[in-house]
Amino acid sequence: KRHPEIGYRIAQSSPDLLPIAEAILSHHEWYNGEGYPRGLSGDDIPLTARVVAVVDAYDVMVTGRPYREKVSPKAAVAELKRCAGTQFDPDVVEVLVQVLEADEPGRLEVRASDA
Repeated sequence: KRHPEIGYRIAQSSPDLLPIAEAILSHHEWYNGEGYPRGLSGDDIPLTARVVAVVDAYDVMVTGRPYREKVSPKAAVAELKRCAGTQFDPDVVEVLVQVLEADEPGRLEVRASDA
């Protein structure tokens, strides 16, 4: 749970990374205020951090990790939608879904049985 703060300090020490330092610090904040490290919520979370949170979660889900099996793009989108408004900014989730759908129409149609 300390990596956002460590990343923030590293970014602050580099002129090239300074513009994204606040987003690095805030990328584990939850839209409903239950994230960390500062418990920010809604629009108090920098937009860049809200975007990174959604895109990173999607990437983790569809590519998998040693500790987590990958899921289909449909299942990943269903999970993002389920967490929209709590963990994730619902507007950012909607934009990602639109971008993914535009990239491959029909790919992300989520049926109740997929969710």
